[in-house]
Amino acid sequence: MRLRTLLAVATSSLACLFVISCRTPDVAPSIAFTTIPKADVGGPGVLADVAGRVTGARPNQRVVLFTKSDEGWWVQPFRSRPFTDIERDSTWKSAIHLGQEYAALLVDADYRPPATAQSLPEPGGGVVAVARVGGAGKYVPPAPKTISFSGYDWLVRQTQNDRHGMNDYDGRNVWVDDQGHLHLLLTERDGRWTSADIRLTHSLGYGTYSFDVRDTSQLDPSAAFSMYTLDPLGSDQNFRELTVDISRWGEPGNLNAQFVVQPETVPANVFRFAIPAGLVTHSFRWEPGRASFRSVHKGGPRGDSVVAERLFTARVPTAGAEFPHLTLLYDRNAARPPSKAVEVVVEKFTFLP
Repeated sequence: MRLRTLLAVATSSLACLFVISCRTPDVAPSIAFTTIPKADVGGPGVLADVAGRVTGARPNQRVVLFTKSDEGWWVQPFRSRPFTDIERDSTWKSAIHLGQEYAALLVDADYRPPATAQSLPEPGGGVVAVARVGGAGKYVPPAPKTISFSGYDWLVRQTQNDRHGMNDYDGRNVWVDDQGHLHLLLTERDGRWTSADIRLTHSLGYGTYSFDVRDTSQLDPSAAFSMYTLDPLGSDQNFRELTVDISRWGEPGNLNAQFVVQPETVPANVFRFAIPAGLVTHSFRWEPGRASFRSVHKGGPRGDSVVAERLFTARVPTAGAEFPHLTLLYDRNAARPPSKAVEVVVEKFTFLP
């Protein structure tokens, strides 16, 4: 009797295993969203909750999130924290910066995501599965605004960014006068400080970038005016940023100008100096492996005179998808806001290949 019972149990167990093996084949790994943030302009200003679920994930696999703004895809929630863990119940959740689209990747443990990308990573090379969704609701972007200055078309920023702290930008803070000179304004509007930024609509690459700027020697210590190249997706090249800054960075006793090859956290990449009153031409010559900066005071009692010059040959980025920018903003690290509205006038921009 006991033997028959054991045989019956064994037979039943085998039958059960057979049924299970027939009904639960290997499931292809997949990933999906269960909580989708709203569609928005994008940028670093606002974080929202995001969540989802994975199917068929193996141990040690993780989730990588991306947000898409107008400029490309950005890893989330931060470059320094690109991974989201999968919970025991196969769900995941995180915070994510707002944008027009969102993507979730199921990846192997050794996958290293890019900080930024022009296009979304595809399956393969450590990427196991990809889910991509549009933001919830309807996002209506501000109408693009462009201006013509020095023979080039420039796009006027009208959305936030976090350059030197979170700043708002207003298209009314940028205009070109009857003489063809560019005006940038930093001013309070509706109780908040608004900055000004323009960027060329196309890349120029290697060559000489030159800016004729009216007197900025007494720029408010809390303001910063910058002439620079920037590739928003070029994180592997320190965003291809070469910069001439006019600012005291919130400290009235600081020198008021600097040349920079990013990253500026490397002391040798920064050269600080003082600019005098009057019209000054700031320029940099960008070539493979070298960037030569110069500031020249124009029309002094003895004619033109060199204020400062510096040659950088280390960490100079290669040319790519960078755009020339002109930005006047409120340095949010300063102890107090500007004492009044700040205006900078750029008389001319020139480029020589």
